[in-house]
Amino acid sequence: MKVAILSGSVYGTAEEVARHAERLLNAAGFEAWHNPRASLADVQAFAPQAFLTVTSTTGMGELPDNLQPLYFAIRDHLPAWGGLPGGVIALGDASYGDTFCGGGELVRELYAELGIREVQAMLRLDASESVTPESDAEPWLAAFSAALKA
Repeated sequence: MKVAILSGSVYGTAEEVARHAERLLNAAGFEAWHNPRASLADVQAFAPQAFLTVTSTTGMGELPDNLQPLYFAIRDHLPAWGGLPGGVIALGDASYGDTFCGGGELVRELYAELGIREVQAMLRLDASESVTPESDAEPWLAAFSAALKA
C-alpha cells in the first residue's frame, strides 16, 4: 500500500516525526513517501492509497506556512480520495488552550470534506510534556500500520 505522508512544520519537529514515520512505515512493508515541499501534482503522481499528515500548529492555531499551499490546493481541487484511509499526528503546546493542535484539527476537517476515513484517532503530541516526539509517536504509528493492514 502506498502511503503519502504530508507534513507542516514551524521549527522542524513535525518534519522529523514525518521522516521517522516514513522509515517505520517502510520497515512495516508499506511504500511510504514523504516530501515536505510536495505540491498537489507531486502527491497525485505518487497515487496514494492512504494518507498520514504530521503537522505542527502556529500560535494562532493555524497550519504552518510550508503546508498551507498544499492544503489550499487540495481544498480548491478536492481530489477523488474518498474512502481512502488516513491519520493525523498533531504537534502543539497545550498552554495555547483552545488552539492546541489546531493545525491537526484543520487537516481532520479536510479529510472529512474529502471523504478520507480516519483509521486511528488523531495523536496529539504536547511540546510542554514531550522532548522525544518521534519515539512518542511510535505506539500510535504501530497501531496506524495495523489499522491499514486490517
